[in-house]
Amino acid sequence: MRAYGRRGMLALAAGLLAAVTACTGDARTPATTPAAAVTTTPPPSPAEPEVTLAEAAEEFTAFTLTDNALRGPDWRSEFEGRLREASDITTGGQWAITQAAYVSTGSRPPRRQWGAPTLYVPRFAQGERAPWFSALVTRDGRQTLLTFAKSDRWRLSSAAELLPGQSLPEVELDTDGYASSLAPDDKTVTISPQFMGPVHASVAETGKSGVTAGLLAEGPYTTDVAEQIAALRVKAKRAELSYDSIFSADNFPVYALRTEGGGALIQYSLSRNSTTRNVLDETYKIPVPPEASWAIPDKTVRLNLKLTEVHQYATVVPPLTRPSAASVIAHDGALTRASGQ
Repeated sequence: MRAYGRRGMLALAAGLLAAVTACTGDARTPATTPAAAVTTTPPPSPAEPEVTLAEAAEEFTAFTLTDNALRGPDWRSEFEGRLREASDITTGGQWAITQAAYVSTGSRPPRRQWGAPTLYVPRFAQGERAPWFSALVTRDGRQTLLTFAKSDRWRLSSAAELLPGQSLPEVELDTDGYASSLAPDDKTVTISPQFMGPVHASVAETGKSGVTAGLLAEGPYTTDVAEQIAALRVKAKRAELSYDSIFSADNFPVYALRTEGGGALIQYSLSRNSTTRNVLDETYKIPVPPEASWAIPDKTVRLNLKLTEVHQYATVVPPLTRPSAASVIAHDGALTRASGQ
């Protein structure tokens, strides 16, 4: 997050807070939309959206079948070929998470159990260059919000599991069952989609004392993370080590759906880079966490330990007319890279 610039973050927070203040005054059943089942494919027409409900249902099914065909313990093909195929059906943060799932399990990630999806397909005009759609589905027994994006082909871009006690807000749909997407700079919500990642990164690093405090609700993936980082810094210092952990929005894509009442459901990703360094006593060994054993075979390293994680979130952002703290309702993530010396 520091790469974004603390001065820039101050300006961002000031603008957001000012706006908020100003407004205070493997068989499957057919996929469904929140309104009705997808039963027939309507004939093409000039008004037909770039991505239809039927096409989204087909792409979801194609992905899950392909993904499960590549997973499991009974493969005999070359690891590189399977990893290349798996990587070709993912993009954004899911690309790194999928690679890690294969590498960390010796190319044997477990197969998924999928339920029937509820589709949220934005009504994109014909010719849209970067269409996408979301699906709420039970994956391995847990409600998960997926987003698929299309460039040369459809790929899974984001996946975040609903947190305990959370549910998806009602997504605004038109009479045909299509959703509405928000522009990156949409100013009708308290946090514009393009600022969601930087704001979350700032809160995860600085917590309740940061310039963005109050924009995101306190919780295990926001202020609690900042407290964890502070505690690890103190622990490292006592051991004559240095520790730092930085969140960044990088160039991950952001997806936003309009919710009923004028709010937004925003999906986005962050990377987290944590570094532990031996600054004084070279005889001291830095312990390697168990989750990094697939990348670092030794139990300790001498000079430094670097860990990279990718996290994906879904956050409910209120409308500017009713400002309050945005809430993280879904998350998933993984350690994607580790090195030490």
